[in-house]
Amino acid sequence: MLSLLSRILLALAILTGPAVAQSPGPLRITITEGVIEPIPVAIPDFVPQNRASNDMAQDISRVIAANLTNTGLFREIPASAHISRVTSFDSTVPYSDWKAINAQALITGAVTVQGNRLTVQFRLFDVFSDAPLGDGLQFVGTTDGWRRMAHKVSDAVYARITGEAGYFDSRVVFVSETGPKNDRRKRLGIMDYDGANVSFLTSSDTIVLAPRFSPDGEQILYTSYETGFPQVYVMDVATLRRRVIGDQGGDMSFAPRFSPDGRMVVYSLSARGNSDIYTLDLRSGQSRRLTSGPSIETAPSFSPDGRQIVFESDRSGSPQIYIMSATGGSAQRVSQGRGRYGTPVWSPRGDLIAFTKQNAGRFHIGVMRTNGTEERLLTGAFLDEGPTWSPNGRVIMFTRESSGAQGAPALYSVDISGRNLQRVPTPNAASDPAWGPLLP
Repeated sequence: MLSLLSRILLALAILTGPAVAQSPGPLRITITEGVIEPIPVAIPDFVPQNRASNDMAQDISRVIAANLTNTGLFREIPASAHISRVTSFDSTVPYSDWKAINAQALITGAVTVQGNRLTVQFRLFDVFSDAPLGDGLQFVGTTDGWRRMAHKVSDAVYARITGEAGYFDSRVVFVSETGPKNDRRKRLGIMDYDGANVSFLTSSDTIVLAPRFSPDGEQILYTSYETGFPQVYVMDVATLRRRVIGDQGGDMSFAPRFSPDGRMVVYSLSARGNSDIYTLDLRSGQSRRLTSGPSIETAPSFSPDGRQIVFESDRSGSPQIYIMSATGGSAQRVSQGRGRYGTPVWSPRGDLIAFTKQNAGRFHIGVMRTNGTEERLLTGAFLDEGPTWSPNGRVIMFTRESSGAQGAPALYSVDISGRNLQRVPTPNAASDPAWGPLLP
C-alpha cells in the first residue's frame, strides 16, 4: 500500500517521465497527457457544532466533495462504504477503518453557526501514512458566504495534495444569452467558478461581448454596442459604474485585456477598414499603436510578465498566432499547424498559450508552448472557441455552440491534458467566459 505522496509521485512519473521527490519542498504536479486513476478520498459530512449548523455542515461538505471530484483527480468514496462515523472533530482517527475501504486521504471538519457568523474547521489526513497532511485550518465568515468557505477549504486541500494552488474560490464573468438564435439578447453575468451565485452586471438592451477581469478582480473590460458601434468599456464590479476607454472618435474598439499590473489595456482598433493593436495607459489616457499594415490584428493577450503580447493576425493569408514585444515591433509567427488559429491567451504560468483552431470543418480548443511546439488539441466540436485559463493554469473554460436552428452556446471546461470535459451550468445560454483571479 502506497502513501498518498507516493501515489502522486507515481502518477507524475507515469504522465511526465521520471520525477525526483525533494524533501521538505512542496510537491509539484503537471499533468499533460495520459490517464491517471483518481485518488480515492473520504469526505464525511462535517460535524455540526450546534443545531443551527446542521444543514450548513452537510452543504459545505457536499460542495467540497463536488469541487474535488470535478477536477478528475479525486474520487469520493460514498458514505455508504464508510466503516467509521465522524461524530467529533477532535476524535482520534481510526486509520485502519479508512484503509479498509482503500481511502488514500480523509477530510474531516466542523461547522459552527452563531447568528450570522460562520466558523469552518477542517483537517486533512494521509491515511496510509497514519498522519495528518499539514495542520488543521479554520475559516471565519458570514453565513451568506458559506459557499466561499467551502471553496477555500477545497483550495487548501487541493494545494496540499497536489502542491499547486487551487482555483475554486474564484469567479467567472460571461455573456448570458436569451431569445431565438437570430435575435439573441445579451448581458454580462458573473458567477462562482462552478456556475453558482449568478448575478447580472448589465441589462440586455444592447449587445455586449468579450468581458475580461482585471488582475485584482475588481474591474471588468468589455465591448459594448451601446453607441451603435463597438467600443471598449471598463466597469467597477462593486458599484457597476462604467466608462468608455480609448474613445477614438467613432472608430471601433474591441477585444480588450488588462496588462498583468492592471495599469494598461491592450485592444484592437478598427480605423478606415484596418484593424490594429493598441495599448492604453489607464492613468494618463495615452494610447500607443503597436501594429500597422493592411492585415487584421486582433485578440491580443499579455504574457504574465507583461513583456510580450500574443495576438491573432491574417498577415500570412489566414488567421495565425504571433508574438511581439509589449512595446510593438516585429512579430514572430508561432502557430505552424494546418488550419486557422485565433483567440490566443497566455497561461498564468507563462508556459503555454491556449487558442481556438478551425480545421477540416471542426473547431478545437488547444494549447501549445510559447514557441509553437508541442501543440495539443483538447477538444473538437461543431464550434468551440474563446478559451480562458483558471487562476492556476490547470483548467480551461470555453464556449461550445451546438449546431442547427435550435443551437445555442454553453460554457464548458477541460483539463489541460484534454481529460475531464464538463459543462458548466448556467441559467441561460452562455458565451465568452473569462476566469478571474482567486478571491482575497
